[in-house]
Amino acid sequence: MEIDLVTIFPDFFKGPLQESLIKRAQNNKFVKIRVHNLRDYARDRHKSVDDKPFGGGPGMVMMPGPIFECVEKIRTTEGPRKWVVLLDAGGEPLTPVLIRSLASRECLILICGHYEGIDHRVHADLADQVVSVGNFITMGGEAPALCLIEAVLRFVPGVLGNAESLTEESFEDGLEYPQYTRPRDFRGLRVPEVLVSGNHQEVEKWRKKSAREITRRKRPDLA
Repeated sequence: MEIDLVTIFPDFFKGPLQESLIKRAQNNKFVKIRVHNLRDYARDRHKSVDDKPFGGGPGMVMMPGPIFECVEKIRTTEGPRKWVVLLDAGGEPLTPVLIRSLASRECLILICGHYEGIDHRVHADLADQVVSVGNFITMGGEAPALCLIEAVLRFVPGVLGNAESLTEESFEDGLEYPQYTRPRDFRGLRVPEVLVSGNHQEVEKWRKKSAREITRRKRPDLA
């Protein structure tokens, strides 16, 4: 898989992309991630990528020119057609179904917005898909892009050491059951006896029941 990130803050990704499973996925050639500085496509000496909104209003709006030119440059490289995703609070929710769909694509371009927003021509005429990672506002599209990358890479073959995690850790079937590890007794807080009983059938029943109860209590929309 290939992922191209379009951003005005390329250094934002230096740390996260060099840690944990994302780093290992790149080292093992399961994914290639490239970060593009949008200011390299600005036309003035100040490297401007934003301007005042037509019609007035607070803040600045990211101009279409640098974004179109950056994405078009990325798309000129060889290989499958690159699917353009704009990270925006007004996009469609990032659901398990959408994550699997994005993971099936060989090449993604992720556009990270900033300021008061992005010129709507990017939404309407450049992006193949506009995606929101949740009902909240961030200071830019960089953190949402990282969330999307983390979620998508879990479905790229070879990235996860244990493929069973894909089936056990999923919102599609509700929330996960509680997990415990040693010590068995921590400050008087004991692990449920069924988990140390050795009875695998009873453990499985307990886990399913606990998961249903947690889902109904915390996320009734998933129950």
